[in-house]
Amino acid sequence: MHGRTIQIFLPFGSPRGIKIAEITNRTVQAVYIPRNQLDDAGKRIEVTNVGIYFLFGQGENDAMPSVYIGEAENCYERLKQHNREKEFWDSAVVFVTNNNQNQFTKTDVKFLERLSFEKVQSVNRYKLNQSVPASSFVPEWRQADLHDIFETLNILLSTLGYRLFDEIRSSKASDDPKLQKERIFYCKGKGLEAMGEYSEEGFVVYKGSQMSKSTSNSIHNYLITNRETLINDEVVKEESEAYVFIKDHPFNSPSQAAGIVLGRNANGWVEWKNTDGNTLDQIKRKGTE
Repeated sequence: MHGRTIQIFLPFGSPRGIKIAEITNRTVQAVYIPRNQLDDAGKRIEVTNVGIYFLFGQGENDAMPSVYIGEAENCYERLKQHNREKEFWDSAVVFVTNNNQNQFTKTDVKFLERLSFEKVQSVNRYKLNQSVPASSFVPEWRQADLHDIFETLNILLSTLGYRLFDEIRSSKASDDPKLQKERIFYCKGKGLEAMGEYSEEGFVVYKGSQMSKSTSNSIHNYLITNRETLINDEVVKEESEAYVFIKDHPFNSPSQAAGIVLGRNANGWVEWKNTDGNTLDQIKRKGTE
Protein backbone atom coordinates (compact mmCIF):
# COMPACT_ATOMS: atom_id res chain seq x y z
CA MET A 1 0.00 0.00 0.00
CA HIS A 2 1.17 3.53 -0.69
CA GLY A 3 -0.04 6.98 0.28
CA ARG A 4 -2.92 8.65 -1.52
CA THR A 5 -4.56 12.05 -1.29
CA ILE A 6 -8.35 12.00 -1.18
CA GLN A 7 -10.34 15.20 -1.48
CA ILE A 8 -13.85 15.32 0.01
CA PHE A 9 -16.07 18.28 -0.85
CA LEU A 10 -19.26 19.08 1.08
CA PRO A 11 -21.39 20.92 -1.50
CA PHE A 12 -24.09 21.81 1.03
CA GLY A 13 -21.76 22.28 4.00
CA SER A 14 -22.94 19.40 6.20
CA PRO A 15 -20.47 16.62 7.14
CA ARG A 16 -23.42 14.22 7.38
CA GLY A 17 -24.91 15.27 4.07
CA ILE A 18 -23.94 14.86 0.43
CA LYS A 19 -20.21 14.34 -0.11
CA ILE A 20 -18.15 14.33 -3.30
CA ALA A 21 -14.94 12.33 -2.93
CA GLU A 22 -12.11 11.74 -5.35
CA ILE A 23 -8.47 10.69 -5.42
CA THR A 24 -6.76 13.84 -6.60
CA ASN A 25 -4.93 12.30 -9.57
CA ARG A 26 -7.84 10.16 -10.82
CA THR A 27 -10.78 10.98 -13.08
CA VAL A 28 -13.39 9.04 -11.10
CA GLN A 29 -15.41 10.66 -8.34
CA ALA A 30 -17.85 9.28 -5.79
CA VAL A 31 -21.00 11.11 -4.74
CA TYR A 32 -22.39 9.99 -1.37
CA ILE A 33 -26.13 10.69 -1.04
CA PRO A 34 -28.26 10.13 2.08
CA ARG A 35 -31.70 9.01 0.92
CA ASN A 36 -33.43 11.93 2.64
CA GLN A 37 -31.30 14.35 0.58
CA LEU A 38 -32.02 12.85 -2.82
CA ASP A 39 -33.79 16.02 -4.00
CA ASP A 40 -30.70 18.08 -3.15
CA ALA A 41 -28.55 15.60 -5.07
CA GLY A 42 -30.59 16.42 -8.16
CA LYS A 43 -29.09 19.93 -8.06
CA ARG A 44 -25.66 18.44 -8.77
CA ILE A 45 -24.93 17.86 -12.44
CA GLU A 46 -22.49 15.07 -11.56
CA VAL A 47 -25.24 12.59 -10.68
CA THR A 48 -27.04 13.06 -14.01
CA ASN A 49 -24.16 11.41 -15.90
CA VAL A 50 -23.50 7.81 -16.93
CA GLY A 51 -22.28 5.88 -13.92
CA ILE A 52 -22.42 2.95 -11.56
CA TYR A 53 -24.20 3.28 -8.21
CA PHE A 54 -24.57 1.38 -4.94
CA LEU A 55 -27.57 1.41 -2.61
CA PHE A 56 -26.85 0.55 1.04
CA GLY A 57 -29.08 -0.40 3.95
CA GLN A 58 -29.41 -2.70 6.93
CA GLY A 59 -32.59 -3.78 8.68
CA GLU A 60 -32.90 -4.25 12.44
CA ASN A 61 -33.18 -7.99 11.96
CA ASP A 62 -30.19 -8.32 9.62
CA ALA A 63 -26.74 -9.44 10.76
CA MET A 64 -25.24 -8.25 7.48
CA PRO A 65 -25.88 -5.00 5.61
CA SER A 66 -27.41 -5.16 2.13
CA VAL A 67 -26.31 -3.62 -1.15
CA TYR A 68 -27.85 -3.17 -4.57
CA ILE A 69 -25.49 -2.47 -7.48
CA GLY A 70 -26.73 -0.81 -10.65
CA GLU A 71 -25.74 1.30 -13.65
CA ALA A 72 -27.55 4.01 -15.54
CA GLU A 73 -27.11 6.61 -18.25
CA ASN A 74 -28.62 9.14 -15.85
CA CYS A 75 -27.93 8.01 -12.29
CA TYR A 76 -30.19 10.59 -10.67
CA GLU A 77 -33.25 9.49 -12.65
CA ARG A 78 -32.54 5.87 -11.71
CA LEU A 79 -32.16 6.75 -8.02
CA LYS A 80 -35.53 8.52 -8.10
CA GLN A 81 -37.03 5.32 -9.47
CA HIS A 82 -35.43 3.27 -6.68
CA ASN A 83 -36.70 5.81 -4.14
CA ARG A 84 -40.23 4.97 -5.25
CA GLU A 85 -39.77 1.22 -5.54
CA LYS A 86 -37.13 -0.05 -3.09
CA GLU A 87 -37.55 0.10 0.67
CA PHE A 88 -34.31 -1.30 2.12
CA TRP A 89 -31.79 1.44 1.36
CA ASP A 90 -30.89 4.56 3.31
CA SER A 91 -27.88 5.86 1.35
CA ALA A 92 -26.40 5.71 -2.13
CA VAL A 93 -22.95 6.17 -3.62
CA VAL A 94 -22.75 7.14 -7.29
CA PHE A 95 -19.56 6.88 -9.35
CA VAL A 96 -19.08 9.06 -12.42
CA THR A 97 -16.11 10.68 -14.11
CA ASN A 98 -15.03 14.24 -13.35
CA ASN A 99 -13.87 14.79 -16.91
CA ASN A 100 -16.41 15.58 -19.63
CA GLN A 101 -13.92 14.51 -22.28
CA ASN A 102 -13.51 11.02 -20.80
CA GLN A 103 -16.90 9.92 -19.53
CA PHE A 104 -17.95 6.34 -18.86
CA THR A 105 -19.68 4.50 -21.67
CA LYS A 106 -22.66 2.23 -21.11
CA THR A 107 -20.39 -0.76 -21.73
CA ASP A 108 -17.92 0.51 -19.10
CA VAL A 109 -20.49 0.74 -16.33
CA LYS A 110 -22.10 -2.61 -17.18
CA PHE A 111 -18.65 -4.22 -16.91
CA LEU A 112 -18.04 -2.50 -13.55
CA GLU A 113 -21.49 -3.52 -12.34
CA ARG A 114 -20.84 -7.21 -13.05
CA LEU A 115 -17.30 -7.05 -11.64
CA SER A 116 -18.57 -5.39 -8.46
CA PHE A 117 -21.34 -7.96 -8.08
CA GLU A 118 -18.89 -10.86 -8.37
CA LYS A 119 -16.48 -9.29 -5.88
CA VAL A 120 -19.25 -8.72 -3.33
CA GLN A 121 -20.27 -12.36 -3.69
CA SER A 122 -16.67 -13.47 -3.16
CA VAL A 123 -15.98 -11.30 -0.11
CA ASN A 124 -19.41 -11.93 1.48
CA ARG A 125 -19.51 -8.86 3.73
CA TYR A 126 -22.84 -7.64 2.30
CA LYS A 127 -26.04 -9.35 1.19
CA LEU A 128 -26.83 -8.70 -2.47
CA ASN A 129 -30.36 -7.40 -2.92
CA GLN A 130 -30.67 -8.28 -6.63
CA SER A 131 -30.26 -10.87 -9.36
CA VAL A 132 -27.03 -11.41 -11.30
CA PRO A 133 -26.33 -8.49 -13.70
CA ALA A 134 -25.80 -9.24 -17.38
CA SER A 135 -22.21 -9.41 -18.60
CA SER A 136 -20.90 -7.29 -21.47
CA PHE A 137 -18.08 -7.66 -23.98
CA VAL A 138 -15.16 -5.33 -23.31
CA PRO A 139 -11.83 -5.45 -25.20
CA GLU A 140 -8.86 -6.67 -23.19
CA TRP A 141 -7.14 -3.28 -23.19
CA ARG A 142 -10.23 -1.59 -21.78
CA GLN A 143 -10.70 -4.33 -19.18
CA ALA A 144 -7.26 -3.43 -17.82
CA ASP A 145 -8.34 0.22 -17.50
CA LEU A 146 -11.62 -0.74 -15.81
CA HIS A 147 -9.89 -3.01 -13.30
CA ASP A 148 -7.75 -0.03 -12.37
CA ILE A 149 -10.88 2.11 -12.04
CA PHE A 150 -12.42 -0.63 -9.87
CA GLU A 151 -9.54 -0.22 -7.40
CA THR A 152 -10.42 3.48 -7.19
CA LEU A 153 -14.05 2.56 -6.47
CA ASN A 154 -12.86 0.27 -3.69
CA ILE A 155 -10.69 2.93 -2.05
CA LEU A 156 -13.39 5.61 -2.22
CA LEU A 157 -16.11 3.29 -0.91
CA SER A 158 -13.90 2.30 2.02
CA THR A 159 -13.12 5.95 2.72
CA LEU A 160 -16.86 6.68 2.85
CA GLY A 161 -17.37 3.81 5.31
CA TYR A 162 -18.41 0.95 3.01
CA ARG A 163 -15.83 -1.87 3.07
CA LEU A 164 -17.70 -3.66 0.35
CA PHE A 165 -14.79 -5.32 -1.42
CA ASP A 166 -12.25 -5.70 1.42
CA GLU A 167 -11.50 -9.23 2.58
CA ILE A 168 -11.76 -9.64 6.35
CA ARG A 169 -8.12 -9.97 7.35
CA SER A 170 -7.22 -12.71 9.78
CA SER A 171 -4.05 -13.69 11.62
CA LYS A 172 -5.12 -17.33 11.94
CA ALA A 173 -3.60 -18.18 8.54
CA SER A 174 -0.22 -16.80 9.54
CA ASP A 175 2.69 -19.20 9.92
CA ASP A 176 4.31 -16.90 12.48
CA PRO A 177 3.61 -18.32 15.99
CA LYS A 178 4.63 -15.03 17.61
CA LEU A 179 2.08 -13.14 15.52
CA GLN A 180 -0.63 -15.68 16.35
CA LYS A 181 0.17 -15.44 20.06
CA GLU A 182 -0.05 -11.66 19.95
CA ARG A 183 -3.26 -11.40 17.94
CA ILE A 184 -5.43 -14.49 18.41
CA PHE A 185 -7.67 -14.69 21.47
CA TYR A 186 -9.97 -17.40 22.83
CA CYS A 187 -13.28 -17.28 24.66
CA LYS A 188 -14.46 -20.42 26.49
CA GLY A 189 -17.54 -21.41 28.44
CA LYS A 190 -20.19 -24.12 28.83
CA GLY A 191 -18.16 -26.64 26.84
CA LEU A 192 -17.68 -24.30 23.87
CA GLU A 193 -14.79 -22.35 22.43
CA ALA A 194 -14.53 -19.37 20.10
CA MET A 195 -11.47 -17.66 18.70
CA GLY A 196 -10.91 -14.31 17.08
CA GLU A 197 -8.86 -11.13 16.99
CA TYR A 198 -9.18 -7.45 17.78
CA SER A 199 -8.46 -5.38 14.71
CA GLU A 200 -9.52 -2.35 12.69
CA GLU A 201 -12.71 -4.30 11.93
CA GLY A 202 -13.72 -4.33 15.61
CA PHE A 203 -13.57 -7.83 17.06
CA VAL A 204 -13.64 -10.56 14.42
CA VAL A 205 -14.89 -14.00 15.50
CA TYR A 206 -13.36 -16.66 13.30
CA LYS A 207 -15.09 -19.24 11.18
CA GLY A 208 -15.48 -22.50 13.16
CA SER A 209 -16.07 -20.73 16.49
CA GLN A 210 -18.96 -21.92 18.61
CA MET A 211 -21.90 -19.92 19.98
CA SER A 212 -23.95 -21.15 22.94
CA LYS A 213 -27.44 -22.39 22.16
CA SER A 214 -28.76 -21.17 25.51
CA THR A 215 -28.92 -17.67 26.98
CA SER A 216 -29.03 -16.39 30.56
CA ASN A 217 -32.16 -14.80 31.99
CA SER A 218 -30.36 -11.47 32.46
CA ILE A 219 -28.85 -11.16 28.99
CA HIS A 220 -29.37 -7.78 27.32
CA ASN A 221 -32.11 -7.71 24.71
CA TYR A 222 -29.76 -6.33 22.06
CA LEU A 223 -27.57 -9.43 22.39
CA ILE A 224 -30.61 -11.67 21.93
CA THR A 225 -31.56 -9.70 18.82
CA ASN A 226 -28.03 -9.95 17.44
CA ARG A 227 -27.90 -13.69 18.04
CA GLU A 228 -31.21 -14.11 16.20
CA THR A 229 -29.93 -12.12 13.22
CA LEU A 230 -26.85 -14.34 13.00
CA ILE A 231 -29.11 -17.39 12.88
CA ASN A 232 -31.57 -15.87 10.40
CA ASP A 233 -28.80 -14.67 8.06
CA GLU A 234 -27.06 -18.06 8.31
CA VAL A 235 -23.84 -16.61 9.66
CA VAL A 236 -24.01 -19.49 12.14
CA LYS A 237 -25.44 -22.97 11.69
CA GLU A 238 -26.89 -25.29 14.32
CA GLU A 239 -24.93 -28.37 15.30
CA SER A 240 -25.52 -30.86 18.09
CA GLU A 241 -23.79 -28.97 20.92
CA ALA A 242 -23.74 -25.37 19.74
CA TYR A 243 -24.15 -22.96 16.85
CA VAL A 244 -21.02 -22.74 14.68
CA PHE A 245 -19.83 -19.71 12.70
CA ILE A 246 -19.57 -20.61 9.02
CA LYS A 247 -17.61 -17.44 8.16
CA ASP A 248 -15.44 -14.87 9.89
CA HIS A 249 -17.74 -12.22 11.31
CA PRO A 250 -16.88 -8.77 12.74
CA PHE A 251 -18.57 -7.32 15.83
CA ASN A 252 -18.49 -3.74 17.07
CA SER A 253 -16.65 -4.57 20.30
CA PRO A 254 -14.99 -7.44 22.21
CA SER A 255 -17.85 -7.40 24.74
CA GLN A 256 -20.52 -7.74 22.06
CA ALA A 257 -18.61 -10.67 20.55
CA ALA A 258 -18.15 -12.38 23.94
CA GLY A 259 -21.77 -11.83 24.99
CA ILE A 260 -23.09 -13.33 21.78
CA VAL A 261 -20.73 -16.31 21.96
CA LEU A 262 -21.42 -17.06 25.63
CA GLY A 263 -25.13 -16.25 25.62
CA ARG A 264 -24.84 -13.87 28.58
CA ASN A 265 -23.67 -10.37 29.44
CA ALA A 266 -19.88 -10.36 29.34
CA ASN A 267 -16.86 -8.08 29.58
CA GLY A 268 -15.01 -9.02 26.42
CA TRP A 269 -11.81 -7.35 27.60
CA VAL A 270 -11.42 -10.08 30.24
CA GLU A 271 -13.27 -12.98 28.56
CA TRP A 272 -10.98 -13.05 25.49
CA LYS A 273 -7.57 -14.51 26.41
CA ASN A 274 -4.47 -15.58 24.51
CA THR A 275 -2.75 -18.96 24.82
CA ASP A 276 -0.83 -17.74 27.90
CA GLY A 277 -4.05 -16.79 29.68
CA ASN A 278 -3.46 -13.05 29.34
CA THR A 279 -6.64 -11.10 28.72
CA LEU A 280 -7.31 -8.78 25.82
CA ASP A 281 -7.27 -5.96 28.37
CA GLN A 282 -3.78 -6.90 29.55
CA ILE A 283 -2.38 -7.21 26.03
CA LYS A 284 -4.07 -4.34 24.21
CA ARG A 285 -4.69 -1.75 26.93
CA LYS A 286 -2.06 -2.41 29.60
CA GLY A 287 0.80 -3.67 27.45
CA THR A 288 1.39 -6.98 29.25
CA GLU A 289 3.96 -9.09 27.43
